[in-house]
Amino acid sequence: MEPPSGQPPSGKRWHTREDSGIRLDASLRWWHDDEPIEHPKIIELFNISLVLDDAGRYQLRIGSDWCYVQVADAAFEVRTVDVTPDERVSIRLSDRTAEALELPSLRVEGDGVLTCRVKQGRAKARFSRDAQYQLGELLEPAPDGGLQLCAGSQRYPVALSLDALSVSG
Repeated sequence: MEPPSGQPPSGKRWHTREDSGIRLDASLRWWHDDEPIEHPKIIELFNISLVLDDAGRYQLRIGSDWCYVQVADAAFEVRTVDVTPDERVSIRLSDRTAEALELPSLRVEGDGVLTCRVKQGRAKARFSRDAQYQLGELLEPAPDGGLQLCAGSQRYPVALSLDALSVSG
């Protein structure tokens, strides 16, 4: 099939791989042509189909079809925080993958939401409320006055402060 040529009708776009009209906003909501995508199965399909290509651009890959999408901020949501049997902290993401939490990448955003780096540090993930609570359950004061994350018998220093965590929105 030949791609469209010429200018699209007024107020419309040619939905090409380069200009799909699909975007993920800073609150991790999906949009198409500035209309919210609300169907739960489509949202889940988009979440599990989002990939970062070698050039650092986000794509939706569904079967053999794909298109580029715009990502405003974080691309993934941390859905759960677990302590593994070998006492490491694991996170499960909105794309249904799991990986070790990179503690040095933890940040508190201006709105009080935790974020971290995922996908070998190439992408940003935003914690859900549940995941943020689960991580908070693992934190305790460290002997030096800071915070530490407790995973079984392991203690990991965390570069977050209680002041940063108590940001009110």
